[in-house]
Amino acid sequence: MCCITASVLLPVRSRVHSHVTCRRSTWSLVLFHRRERPGVRIHFSYRYRGEAMTRKTASDYDQRVLNLFDHYVHGRISRRQFLDRAAAFSLGGLSAAAILESLVPDFAAGQRIEEDDARLDLSYQEYPSPNGSGTMRGYLARPKKHSGKLHGIVVIHENRGLNPHTEDIARRLGLEGYFAFAPDALTPLGGYPGDESSARTLFRELDRAKTVEDFVAAVAFVETRPECTGRVGCVGFCFGGSIANILAVRVRQLRAAVAFYGGPPPTADVPQIKAAVQLHYAGLDKRIKARWPAYEAALKAAEIDYEAYMYEGTNHGFNNDTTPRFDEAAADRAWGRTLGFFDKHVA
Repeated sequence: MCCITASVLLPVRSRVHSHVTCRRSTWSLVLFHRRERPGVRIHFSYRYRGEAMTRKTASDYDQRVLNLFDHYVHGRISRRQFLDRAAAFSLGGLSAAAILESLVPDFAAGQRIEEDDARLDLSYQEYPSPNGSGTMRGYLARPKKHSGKLHGIVVIHENRGLNPHTEDIARRLGLEGYFAFAPDALTPLGGYPGDESSARTLFRELDRAKTVEDFVAAVAFVETRPECTGRVGCVGFCFGGSIANILAVRVRQLRAAVAFYGGPPPTADVPQIKAAVQLHYAGLDKRIKARWPAYEAALKAAEIDYEAYMYEGTNHGFNNDTTPRFDEAAADRAWGRTLGFFDKHVA
């Protein structure tokens, strides 16, 4: 594989993601505005993908490396600590730095819906969050050809902000006939910065209380749009799964909340849930899995309408098809269950 990357800064205030994919190569162009830099950084990369290139899967790694990576992406250990500890595990002669690079998202490889898909109306929208960060921004995907109003789904990203993968999830829901809206929690810090490492660093600067209010406001934004029926659900992943659980508690008009490997709300708050809840857990995700029994007991005690699924042998992030932790079989089952759940409780 050949890879060429360049980055420059221009005095422009806008943000665009664009990918052009050919049979054996991928071009990508990312523009993003950073609050602390007066302009837009353009990240340009070219990758040549030969016929023999294959994507790595979780089975290519020692599970202890994947556990270390989970600790790293969730801020439990530093990059240096990951590299020092991962050096003990060999992966085809790769260095620890190369192992880390192989685990980061490849957005082009995981993209399922083109960013200019003619079947969709796609745009970035601002919305008010008076109890949170003031003015927020998100990505809207809805079908072009439809009759009548659409049911709404709020899509909640992982702890890296509104990256290309989350936008792709919104497009998938748009093609399912939903008014899909994906807010960017990093809006008050300039928005998703264009790379995952910087995004994780920025994420730690967010005011968590205000961020929760920003997602509460996103539900209200979708619910009151003239194109929407007022029936709204949400789906979140990792950090977004935790937010989906919180929205189930906070937003009484929410019809359905789907959480992928997200932390539960406080046990005392569970009786306040009015939405139907669907939960997806990875069998190898000890960090989140350990909190499930108490959450399950609270859901049962409060007689909440819920479904829960454990996908044995999978890792945290198994639904994210941009990384080696992706498990296609589990992701397909979980996504089918998610769409069925929305059909039942939102549509």
